[in-house]
Amino acid sequence: MTNLPKQFLDEMKEILGDEFEDFLKSYDEPKTTGLRLNTMKMNKEKLLDLNLFQLSSIPWAEEGYYYDEKINRPGKNPLHESGAYYLQEPSAMSVVPKLEIKEGDKVLDLCAAPGGKSTYVLSKLNNTGLLVSNEINPTRIKALGENLERFGAKNCIITNTDSSNLKKVFKGYFDKIVIDAPCSGQGMFRKDQVAIDDWSFSKVLECQSIQKEIIRDGFEMLKKDGILVYSTCTFAKEENEEVINDFINEYEDAELVMMERLWPHKVKGEGHFVAKIKKRSEEDCNTKKLKVKPLGKELKDYKDFEKKFLNKDIRGDFYIKGENLYLLPEDCPDTKKLKVLRNGLHLGTLKKNRFEPSHAFSHYLTIEDVKNIENLNIDDERAKEYLKGNTIKTDKSRGWVLVSIEGIPLGWGKESNGILKNHYPKGLRINYT
Repeated sequence: MTNLPKQFLDEMKEILGDEFEDFLKSYDEPKTTGLRLNTMKMNKEKLLDLNLFQLSSIPWAEEGYYYDEKINRPGKNPLHESGAYYLQEPSAMSVVPKLEIKEGDKVLDLCAAPGGKSTYVLSKLNNTGLLVSNEINPTRIKALGENLERFGAKNCIITNTDSSNLKKVFKGYFDKIVIDAPCSGQGMFRKDQVAIDDWSFSKVLECQSIQKEIIRDGFEMLKKDGILVYSTCTFAKEENEEVINDFINEYEDAELVMMERLWPHKVKGEGHFVAKIKKRSEEDCNTKKLKVKPLGKELKDYKDFEKKFLNKDIRGDFYIKGENLYLLPEDCPDTKKLKVLRNGLHLGTLKKNRFEPSHAFSHYLTIEDVKNIENLNIDDERAKEYLKGNTIKTDKSRGWVLVSIEGIPLGWGKESNGILKNHYPKGLRINYT
């Protein structure tokens, strides 16, 4: 790898010593690829029985599997669009298990886009508790929203702000916090030439400054005995051990539980760093619960839809923004002072005398929740036709129908006279070739 930066190689030689040559040889190996099962939508037995991608287990993630992208393309499979799994670099899957998430936890993903850690957190929460998924970069937040929607996020708030603003609302609030910090990206050198071209030591120092600020703010949002997991995809000690050691020395109530590196010459994965910190002191919580105005006749059209097309009675706090109807997370915090992309589950739009269900709602529901189902198997070409945005021929006139693949929802269609009109969002449609 003659194009690797000299300053980077010098530092790696200093850190690795006798292992340096083995580390260099790893750059001649192919990059690793993995997928992580969404256990809210599919179990392991079902995935393995489908026998689609020649999967092998990732040892540090019970929901994770390696696949060979030269042979398989799971991103081109309709199951991906159902949210049955998420494509994620294997080493990155080592982070969320360190949080030891329990159902009912309140969790913050502080640097969330494109959503790898957040979707993993959602699987662990299993439709309980709360996830606040934050991304400061407005251009990256669209992908975050789409990935969380695909995973069926109900108990989730997506915010677009910085850590200092979040701290004003969520001080002492969270049980668990994950900080996948912005970094210089050395761990991506093997898979991404752009990461090599963009790297410089000044970028390392710039990232270090940001990382130190983010981890301080994150720690203040943690409850007593709460867990913060800090991670990067870089090798630079300035962004890893130095950030953590300086933080531990600065905060007497911060206990370092563990700190580890994943090296590409030692594991089947790219470079990663993970540190786990526990908070020993109490933090006064400043978070207020959102006051919700009860809705009555405003819900009539939605309740008519629910009665006609669902087997499920949706309960909770509803709110309306414009013509959009949302279901808030349970015990929803007041986020009015923050820029919020989505607050809970978008159920759909209230048109004149009718309710039109949203794509997000389709991914939250199960096929047991819906009266009219058009379930397609993995070999049915109609699945790809649906994802292209085309109509599907049927032999019924049932009105709203949930289209699914192997029992997992893909989206809505509206059926009349044996034709299922496609309601898959235009911006998500796929031109399979």
